[in-house]
Amino acid sequence: MKFIVSPGFNSKIVEYCLENNIVVTPGVNNPTQIEMALERGLEIVKFFPAEASGGLAALKAMSAPYSGIKFIPTGGINLNNFLSYLAHKQVHACGGSWMVKPELISAGNFKEITAISREAVSTLLGFQFAHLGINEENKENALDSAKLLSQIFNFTVKEGNSSVFAGSGVEVMKKKYLGEHGHIAIATNDIQRAIAYLGRKGVSILSETAKESDGKLKSVYLKKEVSGFAIHLMQK
Repeated sequence: MKFIVSPGFNSKIVEYCLENNIVVTPGVNNPTQIEMALERGLEIVKFFPAEASGGLAALKAMSAPYSGIKFIPTGGINLNNFLSYLAHKQVHACGGSWMVKPELISAGNFKEITAISREAVSTLLGFQFAHLGINEENKENALDSAKLLSQIFNFTVKEGNSSVFAGSGVEVMKKKYLGEHGHIAIATNDIQRAIAYLGRKGVSILSETAKESDGKLKSVYLKKEVSGFAIHLMQK
């Protein structure tokens, strides 16, 4: 696949790419350039130089009238600010040279580049243990188990339609669900990006278990199990 990413908007280059079916992502940092991109049917552009052009505040103000286009901010993006950019609904992705510093490339230090890139992915996804789910046979057993945990550890018992929580860390199911023993709930910063990441690792989802809220995916189970426990992926 051929593609071109440029720091600015060169009309001749953009039009050549479109005429020759080459994916092009030109750089923009003002409304005029955005309208030039829209006029040519582009749906994704680069926002560059992001921080020098006013950062996320400028991007939010500039993108507000143009809901049909998404941005890839680069320029001043780093481990400390890229999550803020990605939280904006019109940001498609972020790019940052902090992951591939010129001196590391010159030295052939790809081990360090790999470590920094993995840190970025880990920060992006933010995988975190949310709670442990335990399968019980019926409502009565679930309540008994939750109350026992409450008596021992002073956990607050909260009953729902399909389960009973003991504190925030243990969910006791009122009937056997996925997993031989129950499930492990893992929260993530971005469930859609997490699904894409896990898919590249060969870990797929059980689409029939997906739950949405306001049209957005909130949770889904993975096909992979660990030690008899299903894995429940959740949006933070």
